[in-house]
Amino acid sequence: MYDLIRKKRDGESLGYEELKFFIDGYVAGTIPDYQAAAFLMAVFIRGMTLEETVMLTQCMRESGEQLDLSEIPGIKVDKHSTGGVGDKTSIALAPIVAAAGIPVAKMSGRGLGHTGGTIDKLESIPGFRAELSTEEFLKSVKRTGIAITGQTGNIAPGDKKLYALRDVTATVDNISLIASSIMSKKLAAGADRILLDVKVGNGAFMKKKKEALALARVMVDIGNSSGKRTMAILSDMNQPLGNAVGNALEVREAVATLRGEGPEDFYCLCRELGAAMLMLGEKVQDLKQGRDMVDHLVSAGKAASKFEEFVKSQGGDPDVLERPDRVLPKAKQQVTVCAEQNGYITSLNAESIGISAMLLGAGRAKKDDVIDPAVGVVMHKKCGMQVTKGEPVATLFVNKRDNLEKAEQLIRDAILVAEQPPQKSEMILGVVE
Repeated sequence: MYDLIRKKRDGESLGYEELKFFIDGYVAGTIPDYQAAAFLMAVFIRGMTLEETVMLTQCMRESGEQLDLSEIPGIKVDKHSTGGVGDKTSIALAPIVAAAGIPVAKMSGRGLGHTGGTIDKLESIPGFRAELSTEEFLKSVKRTGIAITGQTGNIAPGDKKLYALRDVTATVDNISLIASSIMSKKLAAGADRILLDVKVGNGAFMKKKKEALALARVMVDIGNSSGKRTMAILSDMNQPLGNAVGNALEVREAVATLRGEGPEDFYCLCRELGAAMLMLGEKVQDLKQGRDMVDHLVSAGKAASKFEEFVKSQGGDPDVLERPDRVLPKAKQQVTVCAEQNGYITSLNAESIGISAMLLGAGRAKKDDVIDPAVGVVMHKKCGMQVTKGEPVATLFVNKRDNLEKAEQLIRDAILVAEQPPQKSEMILGVVE
């Protein structure tokens, strides 16, 4: 291990056997944290070639279980988001794509910090089982065309252990390490094609489009080099996606979207990602045909029916589609935040709004924190909209008042109002194939 640290410190490239020695040794415990930390810092400072990044991804992918989806007929297309505020996309997108006949066998994570997790959101539906065995997972996909389960600890354990170390050694923000972390899990999950939703903006991990584009290119190259056709879509995260931030609140909004009644920006993203997945799954020739098919699946009620089938198959109350207000948990109290001046909203800081929801109990500051599925924030105004002083701009859904004052202040600080409207921002910022 000393030789590997020295080589990387001096800017030399490493081969597959050397990287495999490192990952296998670190997972087995024969390489200590202090040597792994030194290696990570050398990578952080010196960087990795694309070839090294692909090999590191392969080694982490091979460090644990790799799902075999070959018994499921058809082209399996997976989707991954780099994380954002109000990002309930998978909940609406998976039924849309499955309704088109593309099997969706998806492993999703839980939320940490100001970004939410798909599994936490789905678990706000009474009875929904998000922890499936591999056998149950495959059976559900074959039966209904869709299953979403929590990530098993046996998928890419090398990445899991390495990420925990990166988190405490200031070595997170490196494109090779980020890309290999994401792609090792996606490749181990067994899909034939991969779509990446790379978020850009103040509520995302990548704040600038240039950084996000570089990350997207590396991840697409890793996927294609590993024999999985991969594409990435860059999407805006300078304000929350949709209006709702918080688990049950976001499920309600995803359900409304499947019924054709959701927020415009959220549907726009679902439509674009859905079109890309339909193209990757060879159901359409191009993105335009894909958008048209998504519109049809939603307007004809096919996507909503598939969602109902999916929820029922994993033990959830299928009434959530028709009667979400009866089925989903509700907060005891609602607190309104009003505009403090006349004008146009020029900025809604997504990160601050996400932290506000977390303080109310909708997210985790630490991994062992317990989530309250009923609480969160609903924004009534988005960027570019006109407001009048005293008009409601947000509602906080509250069960405990411990952090209410701080959460309210974060919402107020997140909203910037000016006399002139801002330039219209685009939801889709680029496509990488």
